[in-house]
Amino acid sequence: MSLVAYQRVSTQTQNLDRQSDYFATLGVEKVFTDKASGKSADRPGLKEMMAYVRQGDVLHIESISRLGRNVKDLLTIVETLESKGVQLVSQKEAIDTSTPVGKFLLQIMGALAQMERSCLLDRQREGIQSAKKRGKHLGRPRIAKPQDWDKVVSDWKAGSITATAAIKALGVSRTSFYKLVKANE
Repeated sequence: MSLVAYQRVSTQTQNLDRQSDYFATLGVEKVFTDKASGKSADRPGLKEMMAYVRQGDVLHIESISRLGRNVKDLLTIVETLESKGVQLVSQKEAIDTSTPVGKFLLQIMGALAQMERSCLLDRQREGIQSAKKRGKHLGRPRIAKPQDWDKVVSDWKAGSITATAAIKALGVSRTSFYKLVKANE
């Protein structure tokens, strides 16, 4: 029997320290990590952990949402762990799948995690729509026209300079140059 842990954050910039600190207090022997969204079970660390665990192992997670945010995927993962004889323990929700109550709570918490993800996406979509209604620009900042834009572009269109020379004279990237040409036609 070995103590194994799985930790996940949703983005590359997020920090795993909180989860790592918890696992260190348990004396976990092997930690598997992903920096990817929990909406899909297609994560390298998760796959590696699933291949690694064996009969008698105890898998620790910080919370159910770290394992997955989709009830179907979460239940599939738990069923696979059970079929391998692996016990799952979630610290935050105090769930232990070695008990019937733990299995029941896991399903409820999985459904709540999926609902929260759906609500988060709805709130995000509503916020974007609201911002657009107010005329706010979303995404990268718009590219401003350089000062001598009109003269350089007219020279380029007349054929007296190449596009490469125009781009260099304006100090913009090739992509920005053509976007600005298209936007100003």
